[in-house]
Amino acid sequence: MRRLHVRQRTSDRVYEELAGAIRDLRIEPGASLSETDLAERLQVSRTPLREAIVRLVDAGLVSVVPQVGTRVEPIRLRDVEQARFVRESLEVAAFAAACEKPERDVTGLRALLVEQERCHQAHDLDGFFAADEALHRQIFEMSGYPGAWQLMQPMKMHLDRFRRLSLPDPATLRILINEHTAIVDALESGDAVHGRARISRHARRVLETAPGLQARYPGYFAD
Repeated sequence: MRRLHVRQRTSDRVYEELAGAIRDLRIEPGASLSETDLAERLQVSRTPLREAIVRLVDAGLVSVVPQVGTRVEPIRLRDVEQARFVRESLEVAAFAAACEKPERDVTGLRALLVEQERCHQAHDLDGFFAADEALHRQIFEMSGYPGAWQLMQPMKMHLDRFRRLSLPDPATLRILINEHTAIVDALESGDAVHGRARISRHARRVLETAPGLQARYPGYFAD
């Protein structure tokens, strides 16, 4: 984990660093967290670290058991499904609102499709995930409701951990790029009906990989 430098409240910075590491699976589900080790690595005192951990507990990403310790929560499919439902519902609405805009400049979205293709060819999973997130965030921005994207981020962390597990499969990346392309095409043409259906299919695809991921990473999941 990188050292923290940005000027903002220390506990916020610690939370963002730890939440990002958990989301990206740099800290794996089930991993134990040592306050002493984290405080030293992040070069912060125990107080802001504990404040950040409380927020992680509230988000359902970490659990603290007295006299036992702190650990990263396993992935629970019920949490993934809840997050999927919220994301699909909001993004379908955002897409419809974006289609109503008289001017729909998809230049930025097309650039992100090119970046996704580059990352796919380079096997850059971190870059692909970032470009994927940026594409969906831009749809919310084009809709005029960027706050809806921010609102769902805490819950979406559960979905994001699940999504990260599926990315190493090259076939999955190709499917995602093709679906993103179809979504952008529908937005450019203002085809709300077709685009909303594409977004729903895209959002629900992630759960199709659940059995395979559970078999491959049994220690990452809990009922």
